[in-house]
Amino acid sequence: MADGRKGPNRPIRPRGGSAGRKRRVVIEGGGARSREGRQPRDRSGVGPPRQQQPVAPPSGPAVVESGATVKDLSAALGVTMPELIKILMSLGQMRTATQSLADEEIELIATELKREVTIKHAAEEELEPAEYEDDEADLVPRPPVVTIMGHVDHGKTTLLDAIREASVVDTEAGGITQHIGAYQATVGGRRITFLDTPGHEAFTAMRARGAKVTDIAVLVVAADDGVMPQTKESISHARAAEVPIVVAVNKMDMPDANPDRVRSELAAEGLQPEEWGGTTQFSEVSARERTNLEELLEKILLVADAELDLRANAGAEGSGVVIESRLDIGRGPVATVLIHRGTLRVGDAAVAGDAAGKVRALYDYRGEKVKEARPGDPVEILGFDHPPTAGEFVRVVEHERQAKHLANVRGERLRREQFAQRPRRRVSLESFHGDLLAGEIQDLNIVLKGDVQGSVEALLSEVQKIHHSEVRVQVIHTGVGGITENDVNLASASDALVIGFNVRPSADARALAEREGVDIRTYRVIYQLTDDIEKALVGMLTPVQTEATLGEAEVRALFKVSRLGTIAGCMVTTGVVRRGVQVRIVRDGTVIYETSISQLKRFKDDAREVAEGFECGILLDGFNDVKEGDILEAYETRQVERTDLDEPAPVAAAASSDEAA
Repeated sequence: MADGRKGPNRPIRPRGGSAGRKRRVVIEGGGARSREGRQPRDRSGVGPPRQQQPVAPPSGPAVVESGATVKDLSAALGVTMPELIKILMSLGQMRTATQSLADEEIELIATELKREVTIKHAAEEELEPAEYEDDEADLVPRPPVVTIMGHVDHGKTTLLDAIREASVVDTEAGGITQHIGAYQATVGGRRITFLDTPGHEAFTAMRARGAKVTDIAVLVVAADDGVMPQTKESISHARAAEVPIVVAVNKMDMPDANPDRVRSELAAEGLQPEEWGGTTQFSEVSARERTNLEELLEKILLVADAELDLRANAGAEGSGVVIESRLDIGRGPVATVLIHRGTLRVGDAAVAGDAAGKVRALYDYRGEKVKEARPGDPVEILGFDHPPTAGEFVRVVEHERQAKHLANVRGERLRREQFAQRPRRRVSLESFHGDLLAGEIQDLNIVLKGDVQGSVEALLSEVQKIHHSEVRVQVIHTGVGGITENDVNLASASDALVIGFNVRPSADARALAEREGVDIRTYRVIYQLTDDIEKALVGMLTPVQTEATLGEAEVRALFKVSRLGTIAGCMVTTGVVRRGVQVRIVRDGTVIYETSISQLKRFKDDAREVAEGFECGILLDGFNDVKEGDILEAYETRQVERTDLDEPAPVAAAASSDEAA
């Protein structure tokens, strides 16, 4: 091949030579222009070059996502990034182009620019369409979804137990429902789906979510107690969700029951009984005696048939709402989902917020495996990569890769919001008020862990209600499952407290917390948590009881004895274990039961206590569902009086002592 032609045999010339190489000549001031002075050309080839006109920045209202970076805010407002950074510097804030901005900073920038902005949070983004366009031929009847609502201790869960002939009350702390459950009952060949929402006033957000996913709200009012604050809140939530209300006047077996007073009080709230000329269905029942339950169920179906069109397209792709989620040992993330539309099948790829996965198994409300779930069915889903947030919209997508992509986009959106919340200082609950008086504390940061997602949301809502004139309480991280080393490391770096609700720290996490000086608090009842925080804010933290952990034993073998039950063969890993003391059964970091040690043996002999490093046999009082790998945490509660040295000194007293010195 000749020189200069392209081909495999073309000779390679030295890089420094000029032979055979084309060169571009730039003539200053001539027809060709330098790169810096090049003007845009008209691609049509006709006419003079087009001139770019400067575009004025918009002046109307702008929508900005929460956690937006300086770059995102610049694009939304039509203002250059250097100008935004200059405004932030004048406000005493140093930010780069890729750093997330807090909502307050975005509002300050908008005020400086005299612009109106609307900050859109991730929780406000509705991913589910309000309405679906389905053919009439594709619509099939579905079960009504009923929410049990009302005041605490008015018998909501007991009523539900009587309907589905099961007992849940005994498994709840103090007999109060702490998270949502979904169940089904069959009445005359027709199914009804029940949601049991907590009656505790701190779980307002969970009750609101329950009302939004329901068709009918059953308002439970005790005949001997009448209308209470949570009763009125439940009415407000049901009306906000625009769902009909059926009133169940419970505890009619009590000697001081007065159903007429209940009717009068509810009539004042706008719920006029049908027998008084109104439209609200009333039913007098007794959950304990199981009387008039059929009448209540018939009125629920009557309202469903008369006021609602309960049909859905069962042939579409499955979609619904996450009612609850948790981490389960041996099964991984488990999500309780109420199917709204379509059919969810095993093997489908699904996405729920920032969680994605492939449906590995489906379980109905009885714990039995099913292959599919239709509209109105509550099911437990196994297969998500982590527990999805309660209230998230679940939908089936084409394949798992698409599900992971959508989850990553949503997760990045949520992380930007989280990065915008900047923690500042670390503190312990006892010393908080003293540091506040000394001017060293402005924020109380909290890392919050719970057993299920619904409890975490309710705790978050309750903590955010705590206000103080000189301090801000903010939760910097939430999660489901036991307290881990990562949680302690985050609290150490963020100067935060670690609070666990129905969960316990692992041994490694507890040891790390002691080394790092991180304060870990665990609670079983939400009242104690909020009371401790409020008392710490005003310097009144005076606990009268302290809990001392005696030791831990790991279950390594199980022995069945017909006359006694299940005996746990254990190895005492730390401390000592004594007969008769209180014990927690911890499974995968979560407290599943609390009881006491009824019998303690070393080989065949009874033992009063067993020390670390020795094996023993433990029989738990009233609990036989112990499994290998469980941790038995022995503890005792002691009465401890607070000394003067433990209490923060008042400012006035400290000043007087300084003057006396």
